[in-house]
Amino acid sequence: MNRATLIGLLAGFGLLAAAIFLGGNMASFIDMRALLIVAGGTIAVTLISFTFTELADAVTAAFRTMISNRVTPHIAAERLIRIAESMRKPDGLRELERQLPQFRHEPFLSKAMTMVVEGLNADELERILTSELDSLRTRRAKSASLLRRAAEIAPAMGLIGTLVGLVQMLGTLDNPSGIGPAMAVALLTTFYGAVLGNMIFAPLASKLERDSEAEATRLNLYAISAAALGRQESPRRLAMLINAMLPPAEQVHTFS
Repeated sequence: MNRATLIGLLAGFGLLAAAIFLGGNMASFIDMRALLIVAGGTIAVTLISFTFTELADAVTAAFRTMISNRVTPHIAAERLIRIAESMRKPDGLRELERQLPQFRHEPFLSKAMTMVVEGLNADELERILTSELDSLRTRRAKSASLLRRAAEIAPAMGLIGTLVGLVQMLGTLDNPSGIGPAMAVALLTTFYGAVLGNMIFAPLASKLERDSEAEATRLNLYAISAAALGRQESPRRLAMLINAMLPPAEQVHTFS
């Protein structure tokens, strides 16, 4: 579990719920008409700019960024150095083949190491993995862009809902009993739009962008390392290649 993200979401909504509860009746903050305008409208308008597939990818990526703990580039680098060291042994290739089931939770690494075991040409291996990495980056960028767009649309839909509520209120001035519900819709749509945009979509977009950068670095390490293993380069040489891609705090010092 990604504790920071979950704690942030739970704390934010918990504090909001506590403030509402201490101030009065929580039921007064629930209105289906306002939810339909903001939530439904945000999804509908977002789909004008994107496709169903991109929406599904964004939902999946946002869910994963909330619940998963990514392997850091430093941990990935140490693992790759250990693989390179094992490959220097007489039965190194067989040892790597025996380790393949350990990589099943990381499809990109599993694919890279499988191609090394199968003896694919190093240049071809690097080309294939780099192309796949570029495709993955593009998908992640689209997912973050979709969340950013939703974060912009949600408050706008809240404003539209406010106008709808005000129009309804003005149309029932001769009926005092209808003024309250219409005003509630006007205010709650603004409230829902602000909450969705600023407490859900925008933070998740930032989190996804940050995680995507770290993931791209890690997967690039896998691609470069797989090509180096295919060329049978030494662990020391691989460590130099890896450290050139990492900030000082993330570098490995196995051979220093």
